Amino acid sequence: MEHSWFFPPHDGIRLGDLAVALGAELADAAHADRVVRSVSPVARAKDGDLCYILSRKMRAELETSEATAILCDRALVSLIPAHIAVLVSARPHTAFAIAGELLHPVAMRPEAMTSAASGVAAGAYVDPTARLEADVTVEPMAVIGKGAEIGEGTQIGPGAIIGPGVRIGRNCTIAAGATLQCALVGNNVIIHPGARIGQDGFGYAPGLKPGMIKIVQIGRVIIQDHVEIGANTTIDRGTMDDTVIGEGTKIDNQVQVGHNVRIGRHCGIVSKVGIAGSTRIGDGVMIGGASGINGHISIGDGVQIAAMSGVVGDIPPGEKYGGIPARPMRDFLRDVAEMAMRANAREKGAREKKKGGKDE
Repeated sequence: MEHSWFFPPHDGIRLGDLAVALGAELADAAHADRVVRSVSPVARAKDGDLCYILSRKMRAELETSEATAILCDRALVSLIPAHIAVLVSARPHTAFAIAGELLHPVAMRPEAMTSAASGVAAGAYVDPTARLEADVTVEPMAVIGKGAEIGEGTQIGPGAIIGPGVRIGRNCTIAAGATLQCALVGNNVIIHPGARIGQDGFGYAPGLKPGMIKIVQIGRVIIQDHVEIGANTTIDRGTMDDTVIGEGTKIDNQVQVGHNVRIGRHCGIVSKVGIAGSTRIGDGVMIGGASGINGHISIGDGVQIAAMSGVVGDIPPGEKYGGIPARPMRDFLRDVAEMAMRANAREKGAREKKKGGKDE
């Protein structure tokens, strides 16, 4: 694939300089002046591209690679063809992520849709009572509500809605069409297109007649520093408490976070996860895609939850759970193996019965 004009190649970084920036070791110092300009999958890499490998399974892809350099663990260096420079790292995946940011900084967050300099674009509306620090960009059709406050270096994308009293920190990106209300947002936060932050949560009481009565939702959403929230994700404000997203947490697209949920620091939550109200999630928790998390439960620090799991009760710190209902991974895998054995036994019995009928 040719280089995309959406993310053009870098002017070039010397491998010697890149090794220093990554804390990696250049296997052959003679390659220090080679230059990389972009990142690429191994199999179709061309001159100027940087790649990485994590296992010997990628041996076949190396045969067609024309990459300038590859990042890998020391145990894999012998697999790399002689024409490709090697950057040795104990954590090649992490090093590659850092290299990608150096080579393609514009791809790290949604970029401005227009070429105008910082300031309020024609067609945007900023309430006279709102306060914007220096170097804030407000793109066309965005609306900044009364009393809102936005910190220096923050970009508000076209069509974004920043509600009354919302406070957004410095160097944030609020992408096109996102909506924030009843929210306090820290520094260096990225909110992708179409996210909905701070709308009222789903709370109802039984009515005196058939039907339900809406419960007032007067809490807030608090988003701490360095959080990233994916496209079309929804985070409800609290009922009478706050919904909190902890520092450094990354939330994928199309995730639903209910009212009063508290998510710890540096968690990873993958697409289509639904988290019901008042759940407490610890630090460093990883939740696989399409999982459902029951409300009013506690998930401990460092827990890992497999994709498409249904979590109905508390999970102690450090555990790995999976399945519906979610249970310790060893139990889940044993149950899956037993079901597979029973299915195989049924199929074998059916085949033998059919064969026996023919023999008669």
